[in-house]
Amino acid sequence: QPRSPCCCLAWTLLIGTMNSLLFLLNLLLMFVIFTVVLLPTIVVVYFGFQCHSQVLHSSASYCKSVLDDNSSSALIILGFVIMSPLLVVAMAIYCSLARRLQLLVCCQPYSLALYKGGRWCHRGEGALCCARGCSSQLKAWV
Repeated sequence: QPRSPCCCLAWTLLIGTMNSLLFLLNLLLMFVIFTVVLLPTIVVVYFGFQCHSQVLHSSASYCKSVLDDNSSSALIILGFVIMSPLLVVAMAIYCSLARRLQLLVCCQPYSLALYKGGRWCHRGEGALCCARGCSSQLKAWV
């Protein structure tokens, strides 16, 4: 049965806030994982660009004593070469963690705000999900 307009607005705000927080949590988790996994690439490319004479040409002591233009170019190339496998590793870590935490099945549909009768339940390992019958056969991942 349909909800009253005030109740529908309150539920819409609650569901929208919860879905937005879940989206921000996913973005934060992805940002942290990608930053940690891609840190070697970031560092190598940064030092390569910093010490190359035609890019930034820093006056730091390690740029003068250790890195010349050839080694800076090698660092830049190495950084971009190791980026591809590290991107795959980062995405695999994020996907496995999102699957384990069941973050992608937690989004609530807005039909909960419009009609009474839908309910939230805990399924499996404690992930909050929306299901009318709380069927354990419904899975987001195969």
